Amino acid sequence: MYDYVRRAGHPVTREEAAEAEGMSRNLTAFHLDKLVESGLLRARYEAPTDQPRGRGRTPKVYELAGDGVAVTIPERRYELIAEILADAVVDAPADAERAAYRHARQRGRDLGAQVRAADAGIVDALAALGFEPQSEPGRVLLRNCPFHVLAARHTGLVCGLNHAFLAGLVDGSGLTDVEARLEPRPGACCVQLTM
Repeated sequence: MYDYVRRAGHPVTREEAAEAEGMSRNLTAFHLDKLVESGLLRARYEAPTDQPRGRGRTPKVYELAGDGVAVTIPERRYELIAEILADAVVDAPADAERAAYRHARQRGRDLGAQVRAADAGIVDALAALGFEPQSEPGRVLLRNCPFHVLAARHTGLVCGLNHAFLAGLVDGSGLTDVEARLEPRPGACCVQLTM
């Protein structure tokens, strides 16, 4: 259903979608409304432009909401690392690597400041970022690398940027007794937080 609306190139009515997918109008409406609830589609009422104005209710139409959807399990954050790298290239094309470390740290600080302002915990922020944190006495292990594929191909760069980002996150959060340390482990993030 989502793919049909995406490919249609115009707002789609329930009737149009039902006919295209070979489903009843009620079942189609149910699925379309579920896609609206999940944030994948947007719905509104719109009078048909190709028919004379008649009596009755204006039909509900559905169209895409946002830039699309990507699902990865475990969670990946390639857009975050791409934004850091793109900002670095724009900022300092002659020394993009150094700029990337600076941008990664600042991005982490900015997020850490938001965590601090919201009086939220850093473990919750790490979970929201997809790191799958596991608190243990004296440390927080990060069981997932949100940049896994890139880290496997460009370990030094990506793990270094991840370390700079997480060090900035700790710094921005105001946690003076916590340190982000490079501690590579197979199948996990290369950084852990120690107390």
